[in-house]
Amino acid sequence: MRVLFATISEKTHMYSMVPLAWALTTAGHEVRVASSPALTDAITRTGLTAAPVGTDHRMHDGFAAHQDLVARIYDARKRDDRTEARALYRTLHTLLENEATDWSEPNAERETWDSVLTKYRVGVEHMYRVYNDGMVDELVELARAWQPDLVIWTPLTYAAPVAARVVGAAHARLLWSVDIYAAMRGVFLSLKEQQPPERREDPLAHWLTGHLARHGSDFAEEVTTGQWTVDQTPGSVQLPLDVHRVPMRYAPYNGPSVEPAWVREPPARPRVFFTPGHSSAAVIGASYMPVQEILDAVDGLDIEFVAALPARETDAVLRVPDNTRVVDFVPLHTLVPSCSALLHHGGFGGWSAALLHGVPQFLLPVRFSDLWTKATLLDAQGGGAYLHASEVTAETLRAGPTRLLEDPSYRSGAARLRREMLAAPAPNDLVRTLEELTAASRGAGS
Repeated sequence: MRVLFATISEKTHMYSMVPLAWALTTAGHEVRVASSPALTDAITRTGLTAAPVGTDHRMHDGFAAHQDLVARIYDARKRDDRTEARALYRTLHTLLENEATDWSEPNAERETWDSVLTKYRVGVEHMYRVYNDGMVDELVELARAWQPDLVIWTPLTYAAPVAARVVGAAHARLLWSVDIYAAMRGVFLSLKEQQPPERREDPLAHWLTGHLARHGSDFAEEVTTGQWTVDQTPGSVQLPLDVHRVPMRYAPYNGPSVEPAWVREPPARPRVFFTPGHSSAAVIGASYMPVQEILDAVDGLDIEFVAALPARETDAVLRVPDNTRVVDFVPLHTLVPSCSALLHHGGFGGWSAALLHGVPQFLLPVRFSDLWTKATLLDAQGGGAYLHASEVTAETLRAGPTRLLEDPSYRSGAARLRREMLAAPAPNDLVRTLEELTAASRGAGS
């Protein structure tokens, strides 16, 4: 069969698709990966075939207005003015966290109709349209010309289910996250039904209906969450979902990379890996974590601390403890198996690598995207702990990773989550299931 993978132009989102795309390729299926032109080189470096469509999004332009704040953060750090740096970090947290963009707790007890309606109004206008409007028409043209049997898309890539429905292809989401999107959609629909008819506004359905109608098709709720969902997150740390969930074991792909020789050396002390997030820092211009304070906090601990920092973060580091190794990048699947704990912001790569290898995690999230949700779910399952990034002090930070290393319950919780992840089918083992689901689901659209 022909399988079209489609993603918005975010490299980390595309990386989450690579193992399954190659599994289908090596099973004999034809595979293409569609995205905006800016992602073409990254796709081809995976060895997969790129299909550029549309124009590049300008989502990251929204953070350009905050570059003065970012510059002030780095200036305060280079002057070692911790008080000013903390105040500036709190400002950065405020910019990332607000009610309109906080999807961290998608449940009907916390949300009201006005709050979820606001989230969808803001989400459609300032994120979904920005990511998708420039690519949807050419993606439909590609689908009409190539006639895929199956379209696999990442969350936020709504142009893909539009194209699939127009040509009658089966389509499924491939998650790179805890599924805040389907969970919040369920909350939205539940609260919508409780409103009088004149108040039942649906910004997401309205926007998608416009694109579908232009191409001769109509809206169906499956366009918002897929005919089924391939989920790389173990069920015990996933939100309750009213979708057809197809579990798949996480298979790491970190892009073109080289394993450093030192990674293969057994650590003499417990190895703790820290990353503030390369991708998020590249978008924002800075990590939202106080990197120097974190390095100062671990000074003197009986651990080997490995800090993977973007270049700009490294340039602002004034002190590196004797127990710390600073690196730019290291492929996580080579390093994490030798670690006793991970300290990070909650990104999908670090989170999943730790789950796969049974390593406890200490997360420092903010209420942005699914970062906070991951932290609370992991804590509830005993596989780690968390602290809001604004609460980082030398005392809280020394206590957090130390607790993970000294309390065996965290290692037990992480080991249980590893067993759950390993019980899911690997990408190659999922191919037959996808073939069967595709055969049963084609033709639902135009």
